[in-house]
Amino acid sequence: MKPDKETTPSPLQQLAERYGISSRFENAFGTTVAVSSETLGLLLDSMGVHIASEADARDALELAKARATAKLPASVVTVPRDGICRVEIRGGGLPNPLEWRVVLETGEQTSGTFDWSGMAPSESRMVLELTDLPYGYHTLRLPQVEAATHLIVSPGQCWLPQEVKDGQWGIAVQLYLVRSAGNWGIGDFSDLVALIGLAGGRGCGLLGLNPMHQMFLDDPEAASPYSPATRLYLNPIYIDVEAVPEWALSRAAQDLARSEVFQAKRERCRASALVDYAGVTALKLEALRILFTTFTDDAALERKAAFETFRHDKGESLRRASLFQVLRQRFASSGSDHVDWRAWSEDLQTCGSVALEEYAREHRDEVDFQDWLQFVADEQFALAAEAARRKGMAVGLYRDLAVGCAAAGAETWANPDAFLRRSLVGAPPDIFNPAGQNWGLPPFDPVELGREGYRSFAELIRANMLHAGGLRIDHVMGLRRLFCIPEGKSPAEGAYVSFPLDDLLGVLALESQRQHCLVVGEDLGTVPSGFRERLSAANVLSYRVLFFEQDFDVGTFFAPDVYPALAFANTGSHDLPTLLAWWRGDDLVLKQSLGAFETEEETRSQHERRARERKNILAAFASEGLVPDGSNPSLVTPEAFARYAHRFLGLTGAMLLSTQLDDMTGEIDPVNVPGTASEHPNWRRKYRLTLEELANDDQAWSLVEPLARGKPVHA
Repeated sequence: MKPDKETTPSPLQQLAERYGISSRFENAFGTTVAVSSETLGLLLDSMGVHIASEADARDALELAKARATAKLPASVVTVPRDGICRVEIRGGGLPNPLEWRVVLETGEQTSGTFDWSGMAPSESRMVLELTDLPYGYHTLRLPQVEAATHLIVSPGQCWLPQEVKDGQWGIAVQLYLVRSAGNWGIGDFSDLVALIGLAGGRGCGLLGLNPMHQMFLDDPEAASPYSPATRLYLNPIYIDVEAVPEWALSRAAQDLARSEVFQAKRERCRASALVDYAGVTALKLEALRILFTTFTDDAALERKAAFETFRHDKGESLRRASLFQVLRQRFASSGSDHVDWRAWSEDLQTCGSVALEEYAREHRDEVDFQDWLQFVADEQFALAAEAARRKGMAVGLYRDLAVGCAAAGAETWANPDAFLRRSLVGAPPDIFNPAGQNWGLPPFDPVELGREGYRSFAELIRANMLHAGGLRIDHVMGLRRLFCIPEGKSPAEGAYVSFPLDDLLGVLALESQRQHCLVVGEDLGTVPSGFRERLSAANVLSYRVLFFEQDFDVGTFFAPDVYPALAFANTGSHDLPTLLAWWRGDDLVLKQSLGAFETEEETRSQHERRARERKNILAAFASEGLVPDGSNPSLVTPEAFARYAHRFLGLTGAMLLSTQLDDMTGEIDPVNVPGTASEHPNWRRKYRLTLEELANDDQAWSLVEPLARGKPVHA
């Protein structure tokens, strides 16, 4: 569809802008793209604003203007200055003095009057000044004008301890790919503890983890950790079954594990070069169901009390996540057409309905089992975090928060109002992806977030900071805007939707300080002007990948002293080739075989570009005295390049430096090839070395010595 050509914004365009939907944007080619009326209408519809005609648009616009004149917005996020919180009140006709009341998150109340006679408020606004309010989630009321708002008082900056400012290094690991003598074919929480022992004993300050989000137990082969059922809970596949306390009490579970059939299945899972998600999940759930019976019958009263406390603390959120898993398994057994909750009957789509409550009562044991899985997973994850603290790791576990969740998952089912309906996140067409991208993930509704006082966002951040000293926010530009595509449309038919950046950063800073968890923003790709500066002001570390730290117009790589101090500098990510593969060009050969390059000319162009990048990165290394000036790339081995890359990063002043376990173990095959699904075994390739082999691999540990910046790296 051709974009609308209008010189004066139409009522529909004005309405869209009021809801944060951009009616035009500049693409990667420098061209201004006008968004079609159809797209604007569909995105407004996803926010609950239904426009069927121009008259509807005019009426909705007038209503939006009227709402904008309310005395208080739905939410106010404020950072105290000199102990004073400032709240803007809109409109004139305010009484003087103005009475106010704040209900603190603790339930306590504070109140007073504000005399603004000495001020000169405009006809459209006045600033209320409140003193000595604690940080937190409160409610402000103005009883004389019957106005109220969610008042969030934030420290404004994320947590950043001195140990991090002094510099730390770490290792990024995809836990599910870990091999060890004890696991059942997938890395588990006990492997994480073992890796903490190996790395922490060598001075490592953090272990970066893939998203640990809960997946679909009825469909374990849907393995991407970036498309989870819910980001609020953990994936129980990481449970080490034999480390569950009930294991020692359960003769039945031990007999099962000793049976020939079970052992044969487990050995096949262990021996497989690729993670057998279905096989491992089946084995673990069979054993865990037995252990749950043991827990129910024989666990000590103290342990049962701990379980009930866990459930009480998680509340309705956990109950809904568990009930969803039970429902999914029911529908999965009757055919895939019924798995997506949006195809369920209306009474099962609505949390709290009579039908759902009845179903939960009838399947109470199954819901209890799902709750218990989360209890055990949390318990083992907490033990890993404690192991990191005992090792003196400055950050410890560094978690990863996916940009979204599956549209058919528990997160959208349990909290549908928080998400845009029938819209998905992606990226517009650009140089590397001419067709654009559709990530298939529903975005939060920015308007609804404000109405609810950012509760859903705060709960999400809080859940993912649990047991962590650091949190990576995937596609952090989503705090400012997301490219949203109406369902059924191509990425070329999407538009940017704005988010309240300052408010979200305020909530993020509040949770970061409360949880003592630093924040890293994955700011790769098209970064809006001034965005990195705003993140830096909030103490959010910038995510700097070696391959991308170059002037793409000129082709030169940035020198180490160009890297900002407030940064997380690293050798790569799950979406990028390993160092060895990049130098050899294996990733280009793989993409070519998968049909990622549409023409021979594009294939040739990609290889020529890589040849230039090899030459240019060696020149950057030479400028730092790491290799002789004018070194011939053809004479540099991939292994030598990997060593140079680590030495180069070690020269930067970035607070955090990280390698990937993939680079330490010398991997060639990628973890994930973006833009592929079944064409490539993404999220499945195991590490070449077992943990036991890694412990004694001097070459692997010598590779990361430069990241320690002069500190010894030894056991």
